[in-house]
Amino acid sequence: MDSKIIKLSIIIFFLIIKANAAEFNGKFIQGHFIIGKTNPSSKVIIDKKKVKVSKDGFFAFGIDRDRKYDVIIKINTDGNTQKIVKRVQKRKYNIQRIDGLEEKKVTPPEEVYERIKKENKLIAKAREINSDLDFFKNKFILPLENAIITGVYGSQRILNGKPRWPHYGIDFAGDLGTPIKAMADGIATLVEKDLYFTGATLIFDHGHGISTLYMHMDKIFVEKDDIVKQGDIIGTVGSSGRSTGPHLDVRLNWFGTRLDPATVLDIN
Repeated sequence: MDSKIIKLSIIIFFLIIKANAAEFNGKFIQGHFIIGKTNPSSKVIIDKKKVKVSKDGFFAFGIDRDRKYDVIIKINTDGNTQKIVKRVQKRKYNIQRIDGLEEKKVTPPEEVYERIKKENKLIAKAREINSDLDFFKNKFILPLENAIITGVYGSQRILNGKPRWPHYGIDFAGDLGTPIKAMADGIATLVEKDLYFTGATLIFDHGHGISTLYMHMDKIFVEKDDIVKQGDIIGTVGSSGRSTGPHLDVRLNWFGTRLDPATVLDIN
């Protein structure tokens, strides 16, 4: 084969690889949020889920708290597909056992089951929004200034021998009425003042299935469909819902996957 043809073939091969290549900002660790960057014309599939790619090539996804298997990423550009396999690192979580509690403090009464089911559907609907917003790619800020963290992502309690749901957020201690800042630009997709578990609750959409939740608030200063800017005061710290004292619980989701908010915040 002519040497010029061979060289041309090699150049074309590397151009194809470059076109399909992706950069990742984030760690492939359980609970982590990851931003990808690729050719804006590419199609991206995470595992078996097709994800949006922004006009400047950004896409987002996350890794579940207990994921034990690799992440499979497929990037197709102009008919050429690159398969990327990323090993997921495991984390250790805090497990706390508490025995001898009154049953009513462990399991909600049956008369509120229907209410809980209805409220869970509202939250799930807001988390499944897949908008074209690209606020998710910008740096997030802390919702409270100089606040002490009292609860971390992934921790779990075993009450009277019964495992409870893991904690999927970060708890910030705060005095009643302390102003809460929006962590990022977004659109309010859920504004509820009295949910059974989480009390006064806000959910903001940041695009591509990424949302943030603010829970146990006292007052809420936004309405559904409001557009907020990062740093806007969206409400105040409270102790609403199933809460033992004033604090703010914040969450981060990629659709139904619950992620560690610490992966987008400056928390050591």
